[in-house]
Amino acid sequence: MGVVLDTVGKVIAGYLQKEVPGYEPFTPSDPEHLRGVIEQGDVLLVEGNNRVSGIIKYLTQSTWSHAALYVGPIEGAQEVDGEPHVLIEANIGEGVTSAALSKYFPYHTRLCRPVGLSFEDRYTVCRYAINRIGFGYDTKNILDMMRYLIPLPIPQRWRRRMIAFGSGDPTKIICSALIAQAFDSVRYPILPKITRAGSKQARREILHIRDSSLYMPRDFDISPYFEIVKPTIVHGFDYTALHWADKQKPLREVAGEFGPFPETIRSPPLIPEAIDETTPLRPEEVT
Repeated sequence: MGVVLDTVGKVIAGYLQKEVPGYEPFTPSDPEHLRGVIEQGDVLLVEGNNRVSGIIKYLTQSTWSHAALYVGPIEGAQEVDGEPHVLIEANIGEGVTSAALSKYFPYHTRLCRPVGLSFEDRYTVCRYAINRIGFGYDTKNILDMMRYLIPLPIPQRWRRRMIAFGSGDPTKIICSALIAQAFDSVRYPILPKITRAGSKQARREILHIRDSSLYMPRDFDISPYFEIVKPTIVHGFDYTALHWADKQKPLREVAGEFGPFPETIRSPPLIPEAIDETTPLRPEEVT
């Protein structure tokens, strides 16, 4: 029976991992800027384009369906072209793996950075994730994946519960839960402590999700303890230098090469700088 469930689980995982045709990110990441600003311990949120991504985005009401932790170059892990693997992530059907940063260049991404994390704790967070490479999804827990195949309208108050339902191994090692556990190893917070809620039922729901370490990618985005880093503006941004398709290229004085006002024209002096005594005056100038 276990072999049958494992086989069926792998088939469902393969189906959920298939990309949806026609995906085109509205704002893809800028590779050069992203490489230049990303740091160890940063969380990279991704707008995925496979089947399970669409369902996760619906259940979480968020743009983000996947999260990866940037740990820096991993020894012995690289692409065929030599690009080092620098990300740790957990994928359904694959488990915990490493990946190159270029994997997500074609996607819409967001960079979330923990604030004030010490060098030692940052190292601990990264090592925690690296040491779990090879951990896999337990595809025998078939119910945890079959629920994603039911595209039924879910009330908002039950959407988190749909992801947490069952609490089997596949759920506890989803991408965001792995990263949350890594930060929990140094007691770095992700979501704030809820002290007041609209109802007791809502408060119990939030506390249950946090205590069971079942986080979602969007939690890093809304966390008050993570800074949102925009790679294209972190080192400065000059909007006047942009070249719009429907307008001609900005004038140099507008783009900043010259000042916005022309150089002041000096009026002639009221007193001559020198008196020319050799040139005779014209008759009309003689009084």
